[in-house]
Amino acid sequence: MKSQALQDLVSKIFSDEKTKQQFISNPNSILSQFSLTEREKKAVLKAHAKLGTGTYDSKQFEKAIHTNEMWI
Repeated sequence: MKSQALQDLVSKIFSDEKTKQQFISNPNSILSQFSLTEREKKAVLKAHAKLGTGTYDSKQFEKAIHTNEMWI
């Protein structure tokens, strides 16, 4: 990841269940708490729209890994 703010956002979403649920229901409320560039915000929203917000063992993650299996 490019910026510390983006790393902090991802870390917070995956380490704090309350933040994760708030992000799922209202992503902009969480994004506004971090000093992200507009490009980073758009990238987060696009990834969330495509994959959802899951965990390492979620179906979305499994599907994304299968899609890119040949690169691993």
